[in-house]
Parts: sequence; structure tokens; C-alpha cells
Amino acid sequence: MTRIIVITSGKGGVGKTTSSASIATGLAQSGKKTVVIDFDVGLRNLDLIMGCERRVVYDFINIIQGESTVNQTLIKDKYTKNLFILPASQTKDKKSLTYDGVQVIFKKLKKMNFDFIICDSPAGIEKGAVLALYFADEAIITTNPEISSVRDADRILGIISSKSERSKKNKKPVKEYLLLTRYSPEKVYLGDMLSVKDILEILRIKLIGVVPEDEYVLKSSNKGMPVILNSNSNAGISYKDVVSRLLGKIVPFKYLKQRKNFFQRWFGR
Repeated sequence: MTRIIVITSGKGGVGKTTSSASIATGLAQSGKKTVVIDFDVGLRNLDLIMGCERRVVYDFINIIQGESTVNQTLIKDKYTKNLFILPASQTKDKKSLTYDGVQVIFKKLKKMNFDFIICDSPAGIEKGAVLALYFADEAIITTNPEISSVRDADRILGIISSKSERSKKNKKPVKEYLLLTRYSPEKVYLGDMLSVKDILEILRIKLIGVVPEDEYVLKSSNKGMPVILNSNSNAGISYKDVVSRLLGKIVPFKYLKQRKNFFQRWFGR
């Protein structure tokens, strides 16, 4: 059965597209046929991070408007087998997105035997974001460890519980997970950042991953390569753990504790 997972947040710049690219890549590496869809009509950043921007001929809106087929529009990833990208439009308006159009595309993807449909949502609660989560079976709420980002994430949880198809049709609720990005135990220790415990007390949803601050995230994005493919990256390792948890494996959380400096080790702090 196809699992539709939306990666969303209430605030921009928290790492949704980076997370979507890496999680989709990790699922495909695990042998799961996966498609990742860019719902950010008008901006379209996913293809840049996936390194396929020059291969875009048709986009998501072209399918909805009957100008291309799903097969014509899907882009096969150049790094990972079983992975496909469905890009957004840079020229069309968000009004071009329709519930019926999105539903038809999902039905066609399911008939193509995709194991996972990953939806890279725009931030906030505008139409693209609501449509990205409407048909979702599961939602990964992405947030940075600072209060405004967490509060916006809490708002998105309210949208999911009231505006998803599952809530409207009284079906089993959308599974909700927390993905914490740009986490620094050192900043938590100094009081400059919320701790994992603080955030879980506010949001009250299952933790699926903690991604540390990592310079390789930007370097990988600039190269058009998901950071999960970088074996030297702590963020990449964290995304592999997220994928394992999505597949039902029990994996301990890394990068939660502060690394002690020389003086802390010497004095036993």
C-alpha cells in the first residue's frame, strides 16, 4: 500500500525541502519505489537540491491542466535507483492547484506501484500547503528549536487535525511526527535554544528525528545532492536514522548530548 507523507512546517527556512530530498532518497536506497513532489508552486526549489533542474520539461501543473502525462513529467533521479521527482511550476499561479487535480495525480502514482509519495510542502497555511497535507496518511512536522518556529508548528498540527481528508471523512487520524532540525546541544546548554524535551512538551507528538547543525547541509545543497548521500555528514546520518524509523526500525537518537570541551572533561562537568 502506498504511503503518502507530507513534510510541512508553519515557518519557512526550517529545512523542509532539504528533509524531503534526503528522506525520499533514503527510502529509495532502502529499495522502496519513491516519488517526491514539490508543492511550492511559483518558487520550485526541490529540483535544485536534487540536482535535476536542467531536466525539467513539464511540471506538476502541466499534468493537472492536461498538458502532459505523469510519465512525461516524472524525472528519474540521477543518483538513486527507485527515486523520481515531480517538480513544481515556476510560472503558474498557486490557484492552478486543485483538489481534484492533485487527487487524480495521486491515484495515477498509486497505480504505478509507488511505495512512498513524499510531499514537499510550502510553509504556512496557504493553498499549496493545505493541498500538500490534505491527502496525507502521515505528516512530518519540521521545526527549528526556537519558540516562534515551534508555535507555528503547533498551528500546523491544528490545520492537519481539521482540514485533512482523514479528519473531514472521520477516518483514522493522520500520523504526526516531529522532525527537529539545526539542533545544537551546546546552544541548549547555554540557554540559547529550546531542548528536545521542551519542544516535545509543547507539541506532544512522536519524535522521528533530530538533525544537528551541519555545514555539509549547505554544501550538499549547492552541489545539487541530498545531504543523506554525504557519508561525512552528521545531518546525513540523522536522515538515515529518520528513514529507518519510518520503516519501523528502532534506532537510538544521536547528537542530543553536548560534546565536552577540554576543561569540562578535565573538571568532570
